[in-house]
Amino acid sequence: MSSFIYENQNSKSFFNMAWIGFILSALGMTVGILYANVDLASKGFLIMSYLFSVSSCFTVAKVVRDRHEEDLYINKVDRKGA
Repeated sequence: MSSFIYENQNSKSFFNMAWIGFILSALGMTVGILYANVDLASKGFLIMSYLFSVSSCFTVAKVVRDRHEEDLYINKVDRKGA
């Protein structure tokens, strides 16, 4: 079984920038919710909505990546078989 190697890898700087941006946005949202002048139920709704949004983004990114990897693998197998 051959190992699958990414043809287009992201740089370490891009990887770090993505995580720094995610952390800063999460902190900003957290501070914004904590200092919002709304009742506790509204803050709870905002927190749950934010967490659902973040988890949905990770899931969509994973599904898109998996589909892309599957297409690359199928094309690689098709090229070897031809």
